[in-house]
Amino acid sequence: MNTTTRRQFFERLRALNPKPVTELNYSSAFELLVAVVLSAQATDKGVNLATGRLFPVANTPQAIFDLGEERLRDYIKSIGLYQTKAKNIIGLCRLLLDKHHSDVPQTRAELEELPGVGRKTANVILNTAFGQPTMAVDTHIFRVANRTGLAPGKDVRAVEERLMKVIPKEFMLDAHHWLILHGRYTCTARNPKCGECPVCDLCGFKLKTAPCAGLIAS
Repeated sequence: MNTTTRRQFFERLRALNPKPVTELNYSSAFELLVAVVLSAQATDKGVNLATGRLFPVANTPQAIFDLGEERLRDYIKSIGLYQTKAKNIIGLCRLLLDKHHSDVPQTRAELEELPGVGRKTANVILNTAFGQPTMAVDTHIFRVANRTGLAPGKDVRAVEERLMKVIPKEFMLDAHHWLILHGRYTCTARNPKCGECPVCDLCGFKLKTAPCAGLIAS
């Protein structure tokens, strides 16, 4: 995919969704951090159900730390790996209290020091909470980047680095959300909806499931 095609790709996604947002429910950087930690190997819908029970009771590092690991597990036990996640969330709350005055840090290095927070989670927080132009590559973005030819790579880090290089600057802040949503609802793992895809004719996927409909003109 060349520079002109990439620009058209994001222009069309922006036209359909000018202000994309995460589907996780949150009202602070800390709530988003907890939600993203819970979202590993879980759906956003499932996380929202759990945080809908948890956050009205405890939504600060001190409040969740005071709950303790056992009581926290009761709020999130509907989510996969909830025992490990509860341990990590209590651990990150302790570190936020001890080292960051309860504030969520705004650097990748500091975020990755928190239990349960890896590079992908850190990138989500930096982008969504703090408006930094980062790229958190999940399974959806990895698939879209490779399948379409937007930014092929053998692993998530390679795709992340490639996307950061090739996405035009004006689209960088929102590109993470556009690509996730496109992968989640249109460019799905099985039976991608090529006939409904707004970027079908720009896509390099050779096994399209339907002819391109040309929903949006270049």
